[in-house]
Amino acid sequence: MVGIERIKLGTQGLEVSAQGLGCMGMSIFYGPPNPEGEMINLIHHAIDNGITFLDTSDVYGPFTNEILLGEALKGIRHKVELATKFGISYADGKASIQGDPAYVRATCEASLMRLQVDHIDLYYQHRVDTTVPIEVTVGELKKLVEEGKIKYIGLSEASASTIRRAHAVHPITAVQLEWSLLTRDVEEEIIPTCRELGIGIVAYSPLGRGFLSSGPKMVEELSSNDYRRTLPRFQPENLEHNKHLFDRVNEIAVRKGCTPSQLALAWVQHQGNDVCPIPGTTKIENLNQNFGALAVKLSPEELAELEVIASKDAVKGDRSGGSTNTWRDSETPDLASWKA
Repeated sequence: MVGIERIKLGTQGLEVSAQGLGCMGMSIFYGPPNPEGEMINLIHHAIDNGITFLDTSDVYGPFTNEILLGEALKGIRHKVELATKFGISYADGKASIQGDPAYVRATCEASLMRLQVDHIDLYYQHRVDTTVPIEVTVGELKKLVEEGKIKYIGLSEASASTIRRAHAVHPITAVQLEWSLLTRDVEEEIIPTCRELGIGIVAYSPLGRGFLSSGPKMVEELSSNDYRRTLPRFQPENLEHNKHLFDRVNEIAVRKGCTPSQLALAWVQHQGNDVCPIPGTTKIENLNQNFGALAVKLSPEELAELEVIASKDAVKGDRSGGSTNTWRDSETPDLASWKA
């Protein structure tokens, strides 16, 4: 097993393992929930091997993934950097995005209880509420930092301009983005903005929601209630085209003596020492494979080859298909318009 390095996220002092663990798929969206005991074993295996940056959200379940982590971390809370998110609320089966101060505070208190902790290390706004000025949401998060309930503030799927406005209220430690060889729309404005402001980058779905692990075979094996079945890039009319991208990645992986998922993860890791990918999995063997990606070194020539194969326009089909808001839907009203 390779030793897992530590990296700094942001400039406020947060240090995490160079690779994290996304916990969403253990509880929701990627088929039925997995047995709690097995998932606790998996989380413990990750921590024992140096993966200490754990990512969850109150909407995963909803709530059940935070409860799972709360159980898994009993007695070992001090060993991990715990990240959770707020902002997507479900009522009567419908999702809404909320970022008003009362909601921010109430949802933080609820997450602390479910996680059975006295503070959250990194607290993200999961999606930006476009009815509330970002300064108002971050203003309440700043109060939670001052009260010791959260240590660091993050944003997920926020545009460059929203990140700038938020950072002016209180330093943003990390921005979470979908970033992989399949999804590169964040490279134009958002990544440079984060680097200019000294904000860490957390890459979710670094394996293209599993496609970069096994290609079209993954889509064939999805359970009937797996969210990925609805995504445009996995529809038959796009899948045949996208298969060629996977085949090219797989060819390079074979040449290097690693798996395609290790190559895809290594590409993300090579984007900079301010980037932490958080691949998710429910299987220990996949977790071990993900660790192995940290030992895969890519030459400038190999990186250039991957850049050509996975250029911004190489993939057919949108990554979300409008099923969830992205950074493109994250502009908020001017602060002067806010009436508390």
